Amino acid sequence: MPPECQLFGTLGCHLCEVAEAELLPLVEHGLLVELVDIGEHARLIDDYALRIPVLRRVDTGAELDWPFDAEQIVTFLRK
Repeated sequence: MPPECQLFGTLGCHLCEVAEAELLPLVEHGLLVELVDIGEHARLIDDYALRIPVLRRVDTGAELDWPFDAEQIVTFLRK
């Protein structure tokens, strides 16, 4: 079973939309991804404003910075 993940982004972020599209086939196969809008949390803005989109594993806290594709996501999830 794949680990649960969070995708840090914000509304109106074109790259975040592209990242969501890369994740969609994996979500359709059981990957759980929570979309987290950094604009709603001052600490997240400080941590991620210049890095979004960022995919984060809930279990380990490991992060995958943009740019990434489906193959890189799969490799990241297997670690």
